[in-house]
Amino acid sequence: MTEAGIGRVLVASLHQAIADVLPNRLDFYENWLNPWGLLHGTIGLAPLNAVLSFLRLEGDVYQEVTQRAGRYAAEWTVASQAPTTRMAIRALPRPLRVRAVLRVARRTVRASYVGSRALVKQRQGEWRVDIRGSIFCGTRDSAPQPLCRFYAAALSRFLELYGLAGAARPRECRAMGDASCVMTLTLE
Repeated sequence: MTEAGIGRVLVASLHQAIADVLPNRLDFYENWLNPWGLLHGTIGLAPLNAVLSFLRLEGDVYQEVTQRAGRYAAEWTVASQAPTTRMAIRALPRPLRVRAVLRVARRTVRASYVGSRALVKQRQGEWRVDIRGSIFCGTRDSAPQPLCRFYAAALSRFLELYGLAGAARPRECRAMGDASCVMTLTLE
């Protein structure tokens, strides 16, 4: 995983989501996401792309698996932080807490796949998170719906875990022919 720039949290969360949503198909997916590879960090880009490709063939289940994986990635990222870091972020005033949470989300995007970046912008009260190099959206054919819901689910869960009411939704997706994947954050 580290040689190909694939982060452990991405692979582990995807594996767990498949186990939850498609338990009867887990043996099939473990041909690529095998426990030995998870433990030793040897799952590369090709096996991960194979898993994502086969998941897309499963139909609507793809969205459920990737959204659940995004939530797991956020939960595990926050759980791995030092308790003092979590407490410090939660104690920040709301505007600073939003920025701190988005910083954690940016690091998680970067850690999930070395080729991915998250650029955060605020314009006219709207937060936009531009995901460059989404591992989920590198498809040959155009997709009918956004494939980057992993990131939207992770962003939404980060907000929730830090006591911020809001949600992230895909606005643009590279798999649908857009230049990059863009999430919009609505904060209540």
